Amino acid sequence: MYIGIPKESRPFEYRVGLSPAGVEILSQSGHQVFVEHEAGLGAGFSDLEYERAGARIAYSAEEVFGRADLLLKISRPIKQEMEWLKESATLAGFLHLASSSQDQIDTLLEKKVTALAYEQIVDANGSLPVLRPFSLICGSMTAQIVARLLQNDWGGKGILLSGLPGVPPAEVVIIGGGTVGFTATQSMIGAGAHVTVIDKNMSVLEKIVGKFPRVVTMISTKRNIERATAYADVVIGAVLVSGQRAPVVVTREMVRGMKPRSVILDVSIDQGGCVETSRPTTHELPTYIEEGIVHYCVPNIPGVVARTASHVFLNAAIPYILDIANKGMELAMQENLSIEAAVNTCNGKLLHLVRLSAQE
Repeated sequence: MYIGIPKESRPFEYRVGLSPAGVEILSQSGHQVFVEHEAGLGAGFSDLEYERAGARIAYSAEEVFGRADLLLKISRPIKQEMEWLKESATLAGFLHLASSSQDQIDTLLEKKVTALAYEQIVDANGSLPVLRPFSLICGSMTAQIVARLLQNDWGGKGILLSGLPGVPPAEVVIIGGGTVGFTATQSMIGAGAHVTVIDKNMSVLEKIVGKFPRVVTMISTKRNIERATAYADVVIGAVLVSGQRAPVVVTREMVRGMKPRSVILDVSIDQGGCVETSRPTTHELPTYIEEGIVHYCVPNIPGVVARTASHVFLNAAIPYILDIANKGMELAMQENLSIEAAVNTCNGKLLHLVRLSAQE
């Protein structure tokens, strides 16, 4: 199979579709891998490393897209890249199509592209094995991001996340107790913050309390979210519904009721955001102020720790990528339910995708 790895084109996306180690695995299985020139530079991988792993270097993105039967990306393709996709090719990436624009969906359907969303691959236990490593990164990075945003020079209220003797720590409210929420809790506890976790699932809250006995937990209701956001110095949105746009659980009215210069970090923004006042930002301009609250809504938080992200992604994704490459997409879908569950478009039809709302 011809496999393509283009350079990521979205702003401040330093990750790469596959590391040289992954290319070597595919090459040893008899596949020809085309890697765009300097595709791995942001993650610290040189063209020479890819060539030694068995890849051929291509000097334009259009060539990589045009050759690939299987295209391996991280972020969803931009409009120009959608036009370069081959008819009936397979596209794999963190596509988040539930929050994409309709014209991108239409292009995939018209070209009969099989679109595999890594974030929807589900294993036998019901977990999301390929999304999980990036969720761990996002959760781990929340403390360092929030600590900075609380500073005066970033528009924050000028408080120390950990507090000091005689001065209480920051009040952090985490909405969603999944992988991001659990890891964010661990990160915030380690930084000395006082943490409240809100989730609709009692077993999730029991797991959190079992690990972090001093964490305050609440069942997710409108009233509880309203109460918690009112006293929060920091609100972290970590709500995920696989294959769907994230539900809005923090309304504009709730944001208006927060203390001035508090911080919202909406990790759910790649799925549309779970805060009504959220809109996507970039690592270059990561924040804006609305209703007097600092908002941080960067969709690709792990994109700036690209080397770590690329290594953990390989560990999680290579079994599925190899399965598709060796069997072809049709047979892989039939024999591997984890892969089948992640297919959003196939032969001009929508699968496993609920579009409640859309934004680019």
